[in-house]
Amino acid sequence: MTNITDIFFDLDHTLWDFERNSALAFEKILLKNEVDLNITDFLKIYVPLNESYWKLYREDKITKEDLRFKRISETFEALNYKSSTQLIEKLADDYILHLPDNNHLFEDAISTLDYLAEKYRLHIITNGFEEVQHLKMKNAQIDHYFETVTTSENAGVKKPHPIIFEKALKKANTENVKSVMIGDNLEADIEGAEKIGMKPSILRQII
Repeated sequence: MTNITDIFFDLDHTLWDFERNSALAFEKILLKNEVDLNITDFLKIYVPLNESYWKLYREDKITKEDLRFKRISETFEALNYKSSTQLIEKLADDYILHLPDNNHLFEDAISTLDYLAEKYRLHIITNGFEEVQHLKMKNAQIDHYFETVTTSENAGVKKPHPIIFEKALKKANTENVKSVMIGDNLEADIEGAEKIGMKPSILRQII
């Protein structure tokens, strides 16, 4: 990594174990709201629906509110579970509230950050919702590793749009040729970084 000074990370699915933490949050809020569904059955439908809705959200084809509501409502429909608009909205709010309660990281995330922090300046670029991303990092006790955090809501656009990467570089006071982007999503992280001249990578290539 000759001449590299800055490393930018995605958060969810890269450092923060989103699927595990999300499952624990749903297990809690379904019980809290007396939703009589098996968590395994719920997640089997919800997880791919959530991924498809996040793709639409990245492409600005749906709003944040649509994403939060429809991923739950369509899961209930697929499971033939009768629910009200009020219940779905309550679950959507409770999910955001409780998602940062569990903060499991991927194996070797801490040791990797420790290693890289000695050699490079570290940063975050994330499409995750502004209100929970900072809390996730704080609760997982990794916020101190990162000099800057750029969220899509703060930037006004989502990865892979070039502007979010450009704003992140400006915020970090660095250049594209001196920076690496590490993420899990081929379109949002890898191709997005490549388009503005950053070196893209996936975490296992760095460890």
